[in-house]
Amino acid sequence: MSRFLIAFGILLVAAGLLWPLLQKVGLGRLPGDIVIERGGFRLYLPMATSIVMSMLLSLVLWLINR
Repeated sequence: MSRFLIAFGILLVAAGLLWPLLQKVGLGRLPGDIVIERGGFRLYLPMATSIVMSMLLSLVLWLINR
């Protein structure tokens, strides 16, 4: 369990540091992401980005546990 928590923490830090770079590549504005803007209200639902990030995280965790 401790290996998992350490790996998860490292992945979160890496994702936080790489997020500005990933946004320049286009992650965060994929075709499946939903943005609703009305007046002073903005709702952002990153559906496609969540699926891509989940697949990448699953691959990394699979490789770590292999």
